[in-house]
Amino acid sequence: MPSPITSGHNNPGHCTPISGKISSCSCSMPQGPQPVYASEDSEDIVVAMQLPSIFRGVSVCIMIYERALCKMYVVNQGQMDTNSVRCVVNSISRFIHLVSCQTMNTMPAQKSFRKIASLLKLLKPVLDYVVDHKVPSDEALYQECEELDLAVNEAREFMEGWSSKMSKIYSVLKSELMVMKMQSSSLEICQIVCRLLQSSPSTSSFTAVQELRCLKLEKVSECIIEAIKSRREGMVPPSEYVIEIIDSFSLTSNKELLNESIALEKERMAAQVNKAIGEVDQINDIIDLMSHIRDFMVKLENFKAANGVSIPSYFRCPLSLELMLDPVILASGQTYDRASIKKWLDNGISRCPKTRQKLSHTNLITNYTVKALIENWETENLEHSSTDQSYVHSRSESASSAVSSIELSGEIISECASSSPLNKNSEFSPPKLSDKRQYHSSKTMAEVSGNGNSNYPRTLSFQSPKSGGDDLTTPSQVEKLIEDLRSQSNEVQTSAAAQLRFLAKHNTENRIIIGCSGAIASLLSLLYSEVELTQEHAVTALLNLSINENIKAKIAESGAIDPLIHVLGTGNGGAKENAAAALFSLSVLEEYRVKIGRSSAVKALVDLLHTGTLRGKKDAATALFNLSIFHENKARIIQAGAVKYLVELMDPAAEMIDKAVALLANLSTIAEGCMAIVRAEGIPILVELIETGSQRGKENAASILFQLCINSTKFCCLVLQEGAVPPLVALSQSGTPRAKEKIRLGSTYVNV
Repeated sequence: MPSPITSGHNNPGHCTPISGKISSCSCSMPQGPQPVYASEDSEDIVVAMQLPSIFRGVSVCIMIYERALCKMYVVNQGQMDTNSVRCVVNSISRFIHLVSCQTMNTMPAQKSFRKIASLLKLLKPVLDYVVDHKVPSDEALYQECEELDLAVNEAREFMEGWSSKMSKIYSVLKSELMVMKMQSSSLEICQIVCRLLQSSPSTSSFTAVQELRCLKLEKVSECIIEAIKSRREGMVPPSEYVIEIIDSFSLTSNKELLNESIALEKERMAAQVNKAIGEVDQINDIIDLMSHIRDFMVKLENFKAANGVSIPSYFRCPLSLELMLDPVILASGQTYDRASIKKWLDNGISRCPKTRQKLSHTNLITNYTVKALIENWETENLEHSSTDQSYVHSRSESASSAVSSIELSGEIISECASSSPLNKNSEFSPPKLSDKRQYHSSKTMAEVSGNGNSNYPRTLSFQSPKSGGDDLTTPSQVEKLIEDLRSQSNEVQTSAAAQLRFLAKHNTENRIIIGCSGAIASLLSLLYSEVELTQEHAVTALLNLSINENIKAKIAESGAIDPLIHVLGTGNGGAKENAAAALFSLSVLEEYRVKIGRSSAVKALVDLLHTGTLRGKKDAATALFNLSIFHENKARIIQAGAVKYLVELMDPAAEMIDKAVALLANLSTIAEGCMAIVRAEGIPILVELIETGSQRGKENAASILFQLCINSTKFCCLVLQEGAVPPLVALSQSGTPRAKEKIRLGSTYVNV
């Protein structure tokens, strides 16, 4: 017979603590030293006893040690090893005690743990019965007790280690998985005990089985799981699920949205370090769901300015949804509010929240253009707001709404530059809807008509439910329309392009379905159609699709530049306008800003600036402005003859003063631009503009005049001869801080 190994237990009923690390043991041992006969597992037992001295303070090792001690004692072969049952009973007691001590409801999974704790209380008498009545040995029961012991201790450690800085959504999913494990093992134990005690089953066993079978997931957990499932399948999560998630985790505030996003990213980073692929995938699903929740919040207009004015989506930080008071550009080219993105970076996260790309550096560059636009919007809305003023939303992606009957249109022109790096002289701000223009609710599209003769801008379209503007589409429906785009019938092609245009106009999810179904290539081919209406519907559908950043990239990668240039040269008025707007949309992508500039698009846009409708000229100016941000494109725009037309458009009758002078301000930063402005006799108009223009117009006019003076002494003399000093002095005293700063910087060259 093998030699006995002394257990070393001296404390009656408990294991002796090792190095002060084990204050209590999850087993109950016989009194005094007991012999344990060495077996083939004896080496494992010895190693297990040594673990606490090797890995001091490591909870996992403590658990192994406790379990090893439990296994060191054996009983007669005809009797079950009840120590495994004692272990799980002790673990259950500790878990129940911990849950009862949790008085704060800050942990999202607290309710689930309380529910399982109450059910474990029902299971405990069943296990006590097994120990007290020495139930015959059963391997299945032993294994289930092992599983339950592990699950209970995992849940206890999760509760003890939980922090408010952890992701609430991910915590709930993790805790629900633990609850399901405990429920499954508990139910199996009860059923085994009932089978073993068929002659005299206990009432507590039946009660526990019934209660355990009734345990269900918390509603919010079901909502999260179903919402993630919908997103995986390319479907829109039901709005009631999204609302339940938002309410349950208090995601109605900017702070909570930001904190949850940061917590999720840190959870993802930790999972990657641990190479937990399954966890990484699950966290990525939650991050995608958070993106949908942000869109949903924008759609519900939960984030408003102090006086109730809705904040345009393109002025909100993509991370926190706050108004960007200090917009900065990240290395990825995306714009965020400084405070929000700094908090993101300060947490050690080196990825762009929106594009998910690794950041080459963490420097933050002020986006002067967006900052100026926001300041202008604040001045007109927050300081001097009136009930008859509203603002058109930008071309940046807006959330579709399952609960709101009004959605934004991709065909609504935005004068605002996007979130990519822009020049600080921007004047492309959202146009004000004044009483002078006709805006109405109708079942028709509020766009420029097909003949291109209308001078009214595209506006928000308040469609009735019968119009179908808010209808959701399906992949099968889109595939049928794509087939029709390839039809030999012009009428069928026109109808299909029109339907895709309208489906993409109002609904974000529709855009995703259409963009991912292969419609882009077919729509691009129709830009060469000789049927004007077909061409117009196709280019407008592409414009609407380009609102989505991912689809925008797909359109650009599909070779859209040349077909759009073709439309600029051959299309009707409406098609030309939307082609120009589409080029502007694509120019948001920095690499395509270069490609568009090197193509013949610049000449086509300059021609539209000269010959187009008012809407077409505005679209062309917007696109050219964005292209002019890339230094190389400035000379191309000047060589195409833009300056002459821009000087003409500074005439008040042209209704484009601010746009024209903003683009001229960009072009005046190179010598060719200054020369072209002088040759076009722009100096007198600029001096007059300093006296009579808008605040932003005055700023840009002053900037151009100073650029002229810096560039040439001759030009400086011309500026002085036109009497620029008095209005500049007046502007230095009564202008905006930005205007005063420009005059201060330029005073070295002009004696103001």
